[in-house]
Formats: sequence, structure tokens, C-alpha cells
Amino acid sequence: MNTAPRLTIALPVYNGEEYVAESLEALLGQSFTDFELIISDNASTDGTGDICRRYQQQDSRVRYFRQERNIGLAPNVNFIFGQARGELYKEASHDDLYATSLLESCVAALDEYPQVVLAHSWTAKVDGLGNLTEAQKYPLTTATPHTPERFRSMLFDSGGDDDYGVMRTEVRRRMALMGSHHHSDRTLTAEIALYGPFYQVPDWLYFRREHPDQNGRAPMRRRCANMDPRRANRWRHPAARLYGEYIWAYVAAIQRAPLSVPDRRDCYRYLAQWLVSRGLPGAGTQAEPGSVTDPEIPIDLIVAGRGGTLSSASGSRADEGPR
Repeated sequence: MNTAPRLTIALPVYNGEEYVAESLEALLGQSFTDFELIISDNASTDGTGDICRRYQQQDSRVRYFRQERNIGLAPNVNFIFGQARGELYKEASHDDLYATSLLESCVAALDEYPQVVLAHSWTAKVDGLGNLTEAQKYPLTTATPHTPERFRSMLFDSGGDDDYGVMRTEVRRRMALMGSHHHSDRTLTAEIALYGPFYQVPDWLYFRREHPDQNGRAPMRRRCANMDPRRANRWRHPAARLYGEYIWAYVAAIQRAPLSVPDRRDCYRYLAQWLVSRGLPGAGTQAEPGSVTDPEIPIDLIVAGRGGTLSSASGSRADEGPR
């Protein structure tokens, strides 16, 4: 009899052969091991499928799916969520890196604080080679028990990567699925904040890789088309619709959330203030949190698979493959 894992990790990927093995090593090498890792390959045309299938053969926690055609990132993420069996849920990126203690720290926080709905750590940025380029402390006020303040911070402040945190699956199931409108990741994360506080592990355990091929660097239309290919049609999905759905997603999130009348009113008020601020000259650009100089993060020591220890599943030398 198969027992459901405690945590589901969702890994959508498309043409990720350059980085996916390194990310899989970092995830499968976590000190917390009670998870399933669901990979959904969005009809990659490079060697991504071969790499992922090798990991599936060597580690029973890996479940690999391949879409027959490129359905876009949003439907691919939603497909994985439909397969999730864990009471906790985390989305991962095929090109990022993760310290071995990340999952253990996040799960421990969720166990200790039942009111917390999402746990993550501070973010550091790395380049294509995995070298540290920038580290930031978390700047948002999502730890407060006051729901409108969490929502206000999500609208007006910038920083953090909460969409990659470990969250409670039952909370995630009460929310909207991933959309493909403008900044759909932001509206989804803001909706999570309406259900409870976040917890930030006060250490750099998550490493966001920045490279030229990322979707976030593309123009708005291309980003939305990457989320769902149908968005490329300018007639059926004009820019006004993509922006309009962005705003409406916030409104719908407030409507869905289990808020008191005063809290709901305050959230609408903050949303209105944010919309007005977006129309002011010089507005709409949120200040990035300050960087921490030389935080001395030993990435090669705390991330599994670094320092030439990639397993044979990735085609590199190692003493043994993934568990």
C-alpha cells in the first residue's frame, strides 16, 4: 500500500537541459526526504526528457510526465497540482538551486506555527554558473497576523520569492489555479497571503538563478504567451485584456478569501490606492530591497550536487546516483 508523501514538489520544465540536472540534484539531496517530485515536461525538444527519465529510474520519489504538445507554463503547473498527493506543496524551478536544509526548515516552521500558510527562506541570486551575485533579506510584512497589511505589502512592496515557498495544500486548493494574465504569479502569491501569515527562515537557503533565457526578461506579450500559447493572439487577447484580468484577479481573490467585513473593506481600499498610484508619474516601479554585501554563503557546501558531485543520472561523475 502506497502511503502519500508529506510534501509534493512540482517541477514544470521546458527545454531545460542546461540546468535541470543540477536543480534535481539539489532537490533530491534535501535533508527532508518525505516528498514526491513531480516533473511535467512541456514537450521539450532538447535533452530534458532523457535527463528527467534517468532520475525517475534511479529515485522512486520522482514521477515524470511529458505533455504531447507545449501547453504553456500555467496549464503545465496546474496539471502537476492536479497530481499532487502531499499535504504540503511546493513549486520549484528547473534552473534554481536549493540548500539541503531548505525543505526541512520550511516544514518545521509549518509544523510549529499552525497559523502560517507558507514558509520559505531569504533569496540569494546566482548566475548561470551558480556563482553568488546578490543576496537580499526579506522586505515584505507578510508575517503579520493582520490580513490587510499582508495584502498591502504584497501590492506596494517588492522582493521575496514566495511563489516558491512550501505551502499547505488544502489552502492552495481553495484558491484560483495559475492564470496566464499579466503578472499572474503576483496575483496568486497575494491571494495566498489572504489566508494566513508567511514565515521566512532567516537564512539564504534558496538561490534564484538569473540568465538571459528566462521568461521574466521577455516583453509582456511574450511572457503571457509562454504562460499559455493562446495569449499570442492579439485579437482575442489584446493587451487591455491581459492587464484587465491582472486587476480582476486581485478583486476575485479578495472575494474568495474568508475575510471579515472590515478586512475585506480594507483590502479593497488598498487595492484602490495601488491602482491610483500606478497612474501617477514615476509610480509603478517598486523599490528593490537593499542587497547584503558579501554574506559569505558557502553555496558549494550547502547545495547537494555542487563541487563536481553530480550523479551519473546527469552524465557526470559521482560515487552514487540519486536515492
